[in-house]
Amino acid sequence: MAASSLGQTEINWDKLDKSKFYVVGAGIFTGLTVGLYPVSVIKTRLQVATRDTVEKSASSVIRGILKTDGVPGLYRGFGTVITGAVPARIIFLTALETTKVTAFKMVEPFNFSEPTQAALANGIGGMTASLCSQAVFVPIDLISQRLMVQGYSGHEKYNGGLDVARKIIRTDGIRGFYRGFGLSVMTYSPSSAVWWASYGSSQRIIWRLLGQGTDREEAAPSKSTIMLVQATGGIIAGATASCITTPLDTIKTRLQVMGHERRSSARQVVINLIKDDGWTGFYKGLGPRFFSMSAWGTTMILAYEYLSCSKW
Repeated sequence: MAASSLGQTEINWDKLDKSKFYVVGAGIFTGLTVGLYPVSVIKTRLQVATRDTVEKSASSVIRGILKTDGVPGLYRGFGTVITGAVPARIIFLTALETTKVTAFKMVEPFNFSEPTQAALANGIGGMTASLCSQAVFVPIDLISQRLMVQGYSGHEKYNGGLDVARKIIRTDGIRGFYRGFGLSVMTYSPSSAVWWASYGSSQRIIWRLLGQGTDREEAAPSKSTIMLVQATGGIIAGATASCITTPLDTIKTRLQVMGHERRSSARQVVINLIKDDGWTGFYKGLGPRFFSMSAWGTTMILAYEYLSCSKW
């Protein structure tokens, strides 16, 4: 496949129907949020589990939730998340694509290999997009996580998202909604950068392994082949990003779910994790997080493909 054909496999902001993106895309991302929300609940509970917590595996957490709350227990805090998830994702994707175009132009003069150029440009775009979306996402994340773990492992109980918000304002003011913001930026920005960098480079490597991307003039790959390569790249990216950033995510989650009376510093959280679980404690919830990141990213890529190429 010649370079021009390879370019056809890239997600391109310029060829994307913006009205379709904002309307249909919002529906797709809402549906994905519904499907993957229970995975986030399981991950969060695993990350905040203490040494005395009985439920220490994903299966035991699921059984415990279903036993005490039924299926609705898997959706604690969902109303809060769905309120902010779609705007945050739209901000993220808009910033991602507009930044990527500039980033590709910035790295082009350095004559890096094609996978390296893709990794750098996608990484810069992912990090910038994550920074832009964190202003909306962090307060939503904080409230939803407190609802996810309420009554679990000694955590406070609430009467919905508004009750969480009132208690945060009463004890910490508006700044309380941004507790763990620094760690969120340190977690999600690198995570996003690693995901998109891994996705961009792995996709090109896969094409090379398939004998594409050479100087020979070849027919452009089929739509199904393109989507399969993109999905595989998404899974590889999810595995890479989750392995690298889960420790920070665990620390951030523990900080955000602590009530005013149990507050501690990031340093104390680290000390307690090592004391209770050793270094493996930093990777609590790795399985659900890997699944969620891979599914989110892969579906987002496939949605991009649909939105950029399909007709109304």
